[in-house]
Amino acid sequence: MSTNNHTFPLSSKKILLGITGSIASYKSAELASELVKMGADVHVMMTKSALNFIGTETFKGLTHNEVFYDLWSAENKYIEHINLGLSTDCMVIAPCTANTIAKIALGIADDPVSTTALTIRNKLLIAPAMDGEMYNKFSTQNNIKLLKKSGVNFIGPNKGRLASGINGIGRMADINEISGYIRKIVGASGDYKNKHVVVSAGGTIEPIDPVRHISNKSTGLMGFSIAEAARDRGAKVTLITSSKKYNKSSGINILNVSNVESFKKNITNECIKADLLVMAAAISDFKPTKIFNDKIKKNNKKLSLDFEPVKNWLDEIPNQKILKVLFAAETSNIISNAKNKLGRKNVPFIVANDVSKKDIGFGTKTNQVTFIWKNGEIEKLPKMSKLEVGHEILDRSIDLIRS
Repeated sequence: MSTNNHTFPLSSKKILLGITGSIASYKSAELASELVKMGADVHVMMTKSALNFIGTETFKGLTHNEVFYDLWSAENKYIEHINLGLSTDCMVIAPCTANTIAKIALGIADDPVSTTALTIRNKLLIAPAMDGEMYNKFSTQNNIKLLKKSGVNFIGPNKGRLASGINGIGRMADINEISGYIRKIVGASGDYKNKHVVVSAGGTIEPIDPVRHISNKSTGLMGFSIAEAARDRGAKVTLITSSKKYNKSSGINILNVSNVESFKKNITNECIKADLLVMAAAISDFKPTKIFNDKIKKNNKKLSLDFEPVKNWLDEIPNQKILKVLFAAETSNIISNAKNKLGRKNVPFIVANDVSKKDIGFGTKTNQVTFIWKNGEIEKLPKMSKLEVGHEILDRSIDLIRS
């Protein structure tokens, strides 16, 4: 069992949060709070224009650290930006204005944010926020290209309603997108560096007619949590999912699918050069033999549907070296049913879980799983977060990949 505590993915990591003069500055308080919840030691630095939108006391309360806002004040030591910059695990500027982007690109250092940013390169993440016209301006785009060439990371901006009242590109990226990218940067040198992990998530959706389908209760949270865990450990991650509920996190390539055939096609393609496949999706065992072209009318007194079994296609994946890990979602006789499934599959172990229980089933934040190995070994884990379950799977898979 893993001895690491993955409940707090940024535990003991020092994160610098730069805030510049944008109306989106209020969102930075939510970001700071989220990073602290993940275990990070957050240090905030602000430009003077940012102080016009939000005060320092908010961030002092959220982070329990002093806020660096003036290069020359007695409260903020001048050398502090260098010390923070050299010791940080990641610096994120969110929101970042066109003005600050230009300063960093041109090497201008006249405030705590721009000065500290110049001490960092590949651990710097910029989340632009500005009016669409400002973002699309050739000068801003040239500055962004220059910074990307030098190794600076960018997230967003997104499209939506801007402060000017128009709809366009310029909204700061969502908080979970930004925090996800920070986790990607922090974990870039993890034990899954240079590994490609493919994860399936959610339930398959098999159409019956143009408005109806047959599916299951899988929400995709377990698969999404595994994908996040792999991203946090440096992997290149592809998440193939039918669920759009959990698809806002950076550093994960998300492919949206629906039925068994689309799962099969995308998983097969992505696994050609992958190292690990984790099948957390609830793939249908049966599908309708006929799909009606028109909506089935209610005036039918009786309706019967015929189903055919779905063929097992995992053995058809051409990459013979890929490690496959499967889930066995059961409602009774968990161990014996999982053993039967394991006997039919060419995998080293299977992850069994009881989806009938309210606190560890579909859509819950926690899970309790049992690892059943080909050699007969059985490991029953305690209840834990689904992110922790993801790490437990990865802990057991890494040595099998290496071998």
